[in-house]
Amino acid sequence: MIDSSGAQVVLASSSDENHPPENITDGNSKTFWMSTGMFPQEFIIRYPETTNITAVTVDSYNIKHLKIEKNTSPNAAQFEPVTQEEFERTEGHLQSNAISLNGSRATHLRFIITAGYDHFVSVHRVNVKT
Repeated sequence: MIDSSGAQVVLASSSDENHPPENITDGNSKTFWMSTGMFPQEFIIRYPETTNITAVTVDSYNIKHLKIEKNTSPNAAQFEPVTQEEFERTEGHLQSNAISLNGSRATHLRFIITAGYDHFVSVHRVNVKT
């Protein structure tokens, strides 16, 4: 699935046929990608062209620590760190975290989940502000 900006998930470290990685960019917070239980887990979102990204909002569940990296290459390789965030635990509702990327230029964003509050985490939506 491709979101309205043309962004699409091009790689994920795990996949469940009922909760595929494409759900991250479908715009629906009721659908989600589910990890398979070990850390780190990651997914990469590609944009059709290099884009200035002001911020991303990540709607998720059970993520404890997230790193975001970027590149401007046509290939999903040679990433550089942008930021890392510690998410607060939520019970019974989604985590929604707005993360500033300070106008980073990127063709790919790599999201690396290094720790969770449980064995499994879910990412319901990544919304990009340009």
